[in-house]
Amino acid sequence: MQTLDKNVSGVPYGSGDIIDLSTAAHNLSVPALFEEAISRNEGIVAQGGPLVVNTGKYTGRSAQDKFIVKEPGSENHVDWKANKPFDPAKFDALQERVTDYLKGRKFYVQDLFIAAHPDYRLPIRVITELAWQNIFANNMLIRPTEEERADFKPRFIVLDAANFKAEPERDGTRTETFILLNFAKSLVLIGGTEYGGEIKKSIFTILNYLLPLQGVMSMHCSCNYGAQDDVAIFFGLSGTGKTTLSADPERSLIGDDEHGWGDDGVFNFEGGCYAKVINLSEKAEPEIFKTTSMFGTILENVVIDPKTRKLDLTSDALTENTRAAYPLEFIPNMDLKGRAGHPKNIFFLTADAFGVLPPISRLSEDQAVYQFLSGFTAKLAGTERGVSEPQATFSTCFGAPFMVHNPSVYAELLGKKIREHGVKCWLVNTGWTGGAYGTGQRMSIHYTRAIIRAALNGELDNVPTKVDATFGLEIPQECPGVPSDVLNPRDTWADKTAYDAKAQQLARMFNDNFKKYAEGVSESVRKAAPVVK
Repeated sequence: MQTLDKNVSGVPYGSGDIIDLSTAAHNLSVPALFEEAISRNEGIVAQGGPLVVNTGKYTGRSAQDKFIVKEPGSENHVDWKANKPFDPAKFDALQERVTDYLKGRKFYVQDLFIAAHPDYRLPIRVITELAWQNIFANNMLIRPTEEERADFKPRFIVLDAANFKAEPERDGTRTETFILLNFAKSLVLIGGTEYGGEIKKSIFTILNYLLPLQGVMSMHCSCNYGAQDDVAIFFGLSGTGKTTLSADPERSLIGDDEHGWGDDGVFNFEGGCYAKVINLSEKAEPEIFKTTSMFGTILENVVIDPKTRKLDLTSDALTENTRAAYPLEFIPNMDLKGRAGHPKNIFFLTADAFGVLPPISRLSEDQAVYQFLSGFTAKLAGTERGVSEPQATFSTCFGAPFMVHNPSVYAELLGKKIREHGVKCWLVNTGWTGGAYGTGQRMSIHYTRAIIRAALNGELDNVPTKVDATFGLEIPQECPGVPSDVLNPRDTWADKTAYDAKAQQLARMFNDNFKKYAEGVSESVRKAAPVVK
């Protein structure tokens, strides 16, 4: 941890005495925590041994209830246009109320690490009111050896009092729920929600603050490598195929969600996976499917028959955001070191429901930065009656809710890494072809896999290309295993005029969204924007 010891961020080491730990259970094993959770009626055991829990009112992140304490050490680094400030005095008062609430109660402590690279590894103490959340943290983070725990000094503390509800008028929160990050005190306070993902994403936010200050790129992406140590990174929002496409049986998986990219390569932040399991297919994703019947897995909001204890992974009766949290060891092709060299390829995945982007296109460095800042995908509008058009979604850096600095900080780091290491960059559309959603059809997963494989193998490096007139994308005209007419989206539309109109519509959306980044990027990046006629 030599780099972190320099304390370039101004963040002090966490203090273990923020709360009286005399009634806490320290570093219990997963079996012991399972017993605790069952005895406290926190969940039930399903067939095969996973623990099924119901997070109640909140089945996803409460993004509007997340705040960063505005204090002198970090305030000049935080992008306050994207992050909401919280008053330090209000934080101190709420911290005191939370610790008073836990006095005399039994709660749980796990001492863990985040970041697989030894120079950036961060000791995290996770304190939870619920036993199952301690299993969640143990699954998701990196587990120390007994020797490491004996001399454990937390750099950050995450205190999650799930059942404590804030009083907004008194505490300064927006609702009863709060996720508060205080970099001056090296402390995260969570309350009013049982959703386990708040713990995971708060810790990701911590690293998104610390690592860029040390010249390390923090990324919301999956990552794998092949037999020739050819590392690939996959950026993509929910529903674009980030997890599915990186889980290739012919390649080793480094991680499926959060990574850093330093001077000697990439590294996983986590020790586990937090996979969405709604409609999980045993055939398409056998490794992840298997974890849903393994002892040690936590299943959030998955419907279960209370008598037979059989799971119904197809049911969204509680939420569509059903999740499985399990350690990396449960996936057979995982590289448990969590580290590899510099990427040779970066894939930006988008599920374009407008049906106008090509299934693959080669990006210049400037285009890669433009796509990274845009973070485009499309949500389907079938959830609202009378709405037939897909809705464009732009999430800065493919992870807007977790980015602390101004987006230009992450974009500049990415551009620098691409340039230094000669990384090939690609935009891959896993969405619609032959028309927009409702008219066209979803891109074949077989074609997408063939496209990814060809790019990784260098089979697209010297094929003829065609530049798209609207988006300026360089489209390969040949790809093994993929019909040539599929590669050019305009050719797949019966009505070419309709395609041109839809392409212009999406181009305007890109340009309108990018206005907020224009002043912070170079002229060459601005010129990577689509052409609106």
